[in-house]
Amino acid sequence: MKFQVLDIVPYVANPVTGEQLTPSERLHETLEFARRAEELGFDAFSVGERHAGRFLSSSPSVLLGAIAAQTSTIRLQTGVTVLSILDPVRVAEDFATIDQLSRGRLEITIGKGNEVAQFPLFGLEIDDQWELLAEKYALLRQLWRETELDWPGTEFTRPLTKVTTLPRPYAGPPRVWHGSATTLASAALAAKWGDPLFSANAIQPLRNYEVLVRHYRDEFERHGHDPNTAYVGAGAGSLFIAETSQAAKEQYGPVYEALVAATNVPGNNSVFRDIDHAIAEGPALVGSPQQVIDKIGRFHGAFGHDLQSISLPTTLPHEQQLEQLEYFATAVIPALREEFPTTLWGDGDAQLGRACSAEPVGASAA
Repeated sequence: MKFQVLDIVPYVANPVTGEQLTPSERLHETLEFARRAEELGFDAFSVGERHAGRFLSSSPSVLLGAIAAQTSTIRLQTGVTVLSILDPVRVAEDFATIDQLSRGRLEITIGKGNEVAQFPLFGLEIDDQWELLAEKYALLRQLWRETELDWPGTEFTRPLTKVTTLPRPYAGPPRVWHGSATTLASAALAAKWGDPLFSANAIQPLRNYEVLVRHYRDEFERHGHDPNTAYVGAGAGSLFIAETSQAAKEQYGPVYEALVAATNVPGNNSVFRDIDHAIAEGPALVGSPQQVIDKIGRFHGAFGHDLQSISLPTTLPHEQQLEQLEYFATAVIPALREEFPTTLWGDGDAQLGRACSAEPVGASAA
């Protein structure tokens, strides 16, 4: 199993203490998380994209560019690139630039997003979200694969004549994952193209996400793709590890319950309203190291996934978040790597050769 840190850069105060960082402080936290994740041996770091609500992740390409310049080995991802509302030409240019800066360490995850308020911001209709995603992805694929591209245009894309986007990707097209949170449509689109799937696994019961992954694998084979390349990623709810389950609940429970109580966003409301329910039946990774290991093992039993994503409890003090990151890396990851091997980013993965180590900005020359 491989491991990723995802930061959608929420910008909210600690609901218990009221402490609130400045936007600059919060963004610099993200950069430090990425640097530390690389030092601790995580495989990937992902930045979200949001355009509604209290988030600072409206420009993930800018953040990833900064991270690319300050890291050298960790893979860079998005979670998700909201392609439904974006210009595919601009996406091709921006992310190929990051791919070049990072020397092939980029992979993106696309989706239609789950913030209903973002569509009117960009002059779009939410009823068109799936068609927007499918048509724009078809164009993005060709922009990264062809030069002098002639594109006839579709209902949601304009005609293009002899277009070559620059820069080109570093060493062939970056891998594109498809994020799926609530419906089968993204899973079906991933299967159609033979791409990997990323299941949010964040706020619903496990069985709901299991249905998405099963549908993806069935469709993947129906389209004639090699099932050995049907890579699956999975997210998780809150992460908080302590020596015992009781200590974890006592320390993080009040924060979790206050955050959930304050959340009233359609499509983003967890059914797990208290910490005991979230631990027992929800996706929250709260407890002792062994409890977290066992729970991710249950995720794997449902998904057979290759990539596990975690998110830090970003309303807590910065040093406490870094402690959680290190605790997970040292007490959880080794056991899961051994128990659940994968070919993702290893032997047998066709994308293995894309990435080369890059010396971060500020590193001394040899």
